[in-house]
Amino acid sequence: MGLDNCDIVDAVGTDISTGKIVLSVLDSWDWTDESEHLKTLQAKLNAYFSFVDSRQIYEAYPNAEGKGLVVDIVTKFPIPESGMKLLEKAAVVASSVGLELTHRHLA
Repeated sequence: MGLDNCDIVDAVGTDISTGKIVLSVLDSWDWTDESEHLKTLQAKLNAYFSFVDSRQIYEAYPNAEGKGLVVDIVTKFPIPESGMKLLEKAAVVASSVGLELTHRHLA
């Protein structure tokens, strides 16, 4: 899973405090090859956006209907400036398909 397989949603759950459905991207890659990492992360995010925009999420997870949707990117390594720029652009796309985009780094 993770960035090694862009066609799979890594994890889906419900945030108990908000009731929102959270689709997690599990990013364990380091940023040694920044260009490849950015390209692959973008492909992964596009797959998540398509999963929601095509309404496949509601076929796979009927309880998601009518709830807020969040894509949460969980990284093993800190995101460099180029990655943050990608996430800023991705957040605009995410909102256009009804998604909130968040990220966090696990130390």
